[in-house]
Amino acid sequence: MEVRARAPGKIILAGEHAVVHGSAAVAASIDLYTYVSLRFPTPADNDERLSLQLKDVSLEFSWPVARIKEAFPNLENPIPPSSCSLETLKLIASLVDEQNIPESNIGLAAGVTAFLWLFTSIHGCKPAKAVVNSELPLGSGLGSSAAFCVALSAAILALSDSVTMDFSHRGWQVFGENQLELVNKWAFEGEKIIHGKPSGIDNTVSTYGNMIKFKSGDLTRLKTNMPLKMLITNTKVGRNTKALVASVSERTLRHPTAMASVFTAVDSISNEVAAIIQSPVPDDLAITEKEEKLAELMEMNQGLLQCMGVSHASIETVLRTTLKYKLSTKLTGAGGGGCVLTLLPTLLSGTVVDKVVADLETCGFQCLLAGIGGNGVEFSYSGIPDIGANGGNFS
Repeated sequence: MEVRARAPGKIILAGEHAVVHGSAAVAASIDLYTYVSLRFPTPADNDERLSLQLKDVSLEFSWPVARIKEAFPNLENPIPPSSCSLETLKLIASLVDEQNIPESNIGLAAGVTAFLWLFTSIHGCKPAKAVVNSELPLGSGLGSSAAFCVALSAAILALSDSVTMDFSHRGWQVFGENQLELVNKWAFEGEKIIHGKPSGIDNTVSTYGNMIKFKSGDLTRLKTNMPLKMLITNTKVGRNTKALVASVSERTLRHPTAMASVFTAVDSISNEVAAIIQSPVPDDLAITEKEEKLAELMEMNQGLLQCMGVSHASIETVLRTTLKYKLSTKLTGAGGGGCVLTLLPTLLSGTVVDKVVADLETCGFQCLLAGIGGNGVEFSYSGIPDIGANGGNFS
């Protein structure tokens, strides 16, 4: 029996950087996913290994269950969601080091560590195989690590006694509210291993989907029925998020009054974005009016991000290119490269979209089309025994 989970990436619609200085920000899920399939071997397989296959980079890691038991002699499972202790982290690091990850892929080591921690915390020392593939570019500000942790947590929990599922259902299913909370808590622990001190925003958006507003540590889930479509342009320019955050803070120290005004303006934009996307959409005319307002707010937000000093030549190239087609664009995330959002109005013709994409790809950028604000993490089963419509626990 196999479970498959998928978790969406995320974008910041408004408020990045300013949120660090007390402003509100709005984040949304996108319909680009990371997929994790997980299965336990049958006795006939005679496979006593725990394996992780990363299809996108053609790498596979595996450990004999005996080796994991040796590394974790006092492992108790399942444990409630909790932080990985420094001592346990060192034990897992030794298991990861044994895999001799190629230097060009050494950045994946933290993700492999998160996998080992999550799996052993929930299932202990069992043999299993996990396979991961993703539609999200790595390290581009679209929440790829959070989607990985959320999909992984969902798949691991779906094959545990921690949740009760309806196995008669075919196709993608959604978790109940309590189960989503459990998935989110575990995913956050995985994110801590990868990032140290994550905000929790990325994994929350990936878990629950739709949109959230966050301010001063408080997350509010937003609901919208407004269809939104974005062109996401990956400039393929890497950026140092910590350095960009620090540069905004330094500029704030040099110009406290001016920057305070910038942050206040961003806060207003985020709140207006949240209000627009939550208000009812009675007809097509209302959708067009809302899209026009959102487009203006995106332009204003981009101007303020330029004031903060986090734009980049590659981002400006995207802005100039989309402006030729009278489309509104802003960076998303840390800036300094990374990804850029362009709002695609409902009435925009596919021909125009194709031309924009062709122009951007000529510049060497990667273009992704995405729906905004869809479902969060989902799962499905295959190879399900006939156990009736009521479902039940199994491990």
